[in-house]
Amino acid sequence: MAKIGIIGSEGRMGKAIAEAIADAGETLAGGIDQGGDPAALASQCDVLIDFSSPAALEANLDAAADAGIPILVGTTGLEERHHFLCDATAESVAVLQTGNTSLGVTLLAHLVREAAERLGDDWDIEIVETHHRMKVDAPSGTALLLGEAAASGRGINLADSSERGRDGITGKRGEGTIGFASLRGGTVAGDHTVHLLSENERISLSHMAENRAIFARGALKAAQWLLGKPARRYSMPDVLGL
Repeated sequence: MAKIGIIGSEGRMGKAIAEAIADAGETLAGGIDQGGDPAALASQCDVLIDFSSPAALEANLDAAADAGIPILVGTTGLEERHHFLCDATAESVAVLQTGNTSLGVTLLAHLVREAAERLGDDWDIEIVETHHRMKVDAPSGTALLLGEAAASGRGINLADSSERGRDGITGKRGEGTIGFASLRGGTVAGDHTVHLLSENERISLSHMAENRAIFARGALKAAQWLLGKPARRYSMPDVLGL
């Protein structure tokens, strides 16, 4: 059985992952939250699962690298410098970073990439996401993941081709751009729809998360998959062989 450590163990996802570990018969080696020592936790584990905060990421990656164990990073709200840190750590240990650990969302992103690649630029792409009222970042990590999939399919850079938060007199929609809309309210675990719209027709690809258990099970599956993998940066499609 793998010894698994959870960073962010007192959060919603941390608690759900602990339940998934118990259900799967794996070993929860321990967990820490804000103010905890990731190095001490890493010394007791075979793999780390991090659902904490962007501010804690550097210390968590360092702990994994020093202990020589893989780490799954599911923390959202990351900036460009955080991805550089993941790249640097992946030179010494296996690092899987993702905005969503759902296996269903992973497959959805694959379908979005395929659709964006095969349909022309005259098809507009809009991504709509809904989450619970307590979520602090927008667009969600999953929405950005889907946006990156669409941008990859089109061979463009998402950062240069996205529209977020339209308000007032915005002018016509930018040609070839990828739009985002974020809704917040209630206790929604996470709903995402990618709309592809053209003249007189449209395609909508959706995923609805009914509870966090799906993300917890996906995170556990990915952490188990990371065991024994060589040092490099991985993603959820690698887990599914996509």
